[in-house]
Amino acid sequence: SGIAYGGGFLWMAANGKTRWRDPKPTDAASGEIVKVDPATGRTLARYPVPGGGGVHGLEYAEGTLWITSLRLRKLSQVDPKDFRLLHQVPVHLDRAHGLAWDPPGIWVMHSTDRLIHKLDAKDGRVLEVVTLSAEDPDPHGMCIYRGRLYYCDAGIGPGGKSNESPAAGYVCRID
Repeated sequence: SGIAYGGGFLWMAANGKTRWRDPKPTDAASGEIVKVDPATGRTLARYPVPGGGGVHGLEYAEGTLWITSLRLRKLSQVDPKDFRLLHQVPVHLDRAHGLAWDPPGIWVMHSTDRLIHKLDAKDGRVLEVVTLSAEDPDPHGMCIYRGRLYYCDAGIGPGGKSNESPAAGYVCRID
């Protein structure tokens, strides 16, 4: 569901079972973070999501990995060397998806609410809010590049139903 690159590795968020295809032996039993060698595609390790449950957003920043711990309604910061929990901050809404590092904060996409919060990375205080309208593409994954937020429209609405968005598959920039 989420993806990040850092420390020489590709990090992927895996949510386990899906309703849209038959199970595969490599599927996660529940939320996991998969560490991958980007040169070979080989899975090097699998780690449970802090607090268990699902995961959508990942962000590698300043030598650490940030993870949306959906069951806890928190962002979890871990040391990617041993997956030791370093810090957590609360998120203020459900369905936290994409993450983007922007010191002193981290942007969090809340897909269902169509809001993007910039949270203080120390305490989770909301520093800024971007509101998307119902007419904007459906928010899902997110990143920041050269000071601008980008997000993708996966064409999947709440509950896993297709929302038939005309922008499904597009990448959008927020100016």
